[in-house]
Amino acid sequence: MSTSTAPAPVPTVDDADLRRPDRSVSRRLLASELRLMTRDPMTLTFVLVFPIVTMLIIGGSFGTEPDEAFPINPAHWYVASYFTVVIGATGLIMLPVHIASYRERGVLRRFAAAGFPRWSFAAAQLVVGLVAIAVSGTALLAVAAPVYGVPDVEDPLRVVAGVAVASVAFVSIGVLLGTLLPSARAAQATGMLLFFPSFLLGVGGPPPSVMSDVLREIADVLPLALANQAIREPWLGLGDATGPLVAVAILALVATVLAGRRTAL
Repeated sequence: MSTSTAPAPVPTVDDADLRRPDRSVSRRLLASELRLMTRDPMTLTFVLVFPIVTMLIIGGSFGTEPDEAFPINPAHWYVASYFTVVIGATGLIMLPVHIASYRERGVLRRFAAAGFPRWSFAAAQLVVGLVAIAVSGTALLAVAAPVYGVPDVEDPLRVVAGVAVASVAFVSIGVLLGTLLPSARAAQATGMLLFFPSFLLGVGGPPPSVMSDVLREIADVLPLALANQAIREPWLGLGDATGPLVAVAILALVATVLAGRRTAL
């Protein structure tokens, strides 16, 4: 006697809901996605725990005095950098796995059959990704404050702009990857492959001054490294990072358009 696995539950829409504006239906989808995010071990591990633990370890490895490798307090250098790690982990690991698992189980087709607006899933994932970044980034700074101190923000407007465009860019990349990859396992493998080289070369690894010329050239063009420059340089007063900010803004625009098309129900 064979048994079958019951499909994953999907929020349903009754006739009364369909007569209401699309906004109320989409709100139910967003609330459901936010609940699922809090139960996802991938979120807790790679978006919340991993950046905090590695920041605590490497932030204390180079002391607190500027030297030839670091133009400022090394601990502050890594506190600012690891905010970008949160953004990268959300977009390259958490969201692709979550969305690919939906595709693998046919959940997206059931969303469409349930009557959700075409734009609702993409919008829900954007909000979920931004919420994950906000919560995990705040937790990172809260842990860093009593240990290393949070560096003063030298140029708040540019830092806010950098965080905003980087968050939208990588959340959109994550949504796009999740719709392209065939399974959650493939999404996890691809996400790890994209995340860790960028993390080590362009964000949370050794300082650029100790890397070879070839590695520095590679790091300079990695999207996550550009996002890090757009946030860290104005935060620490190391420059205005106009070039990286523009590059990440273009990436955000392209990725958002492509992700929106791929996730239309």
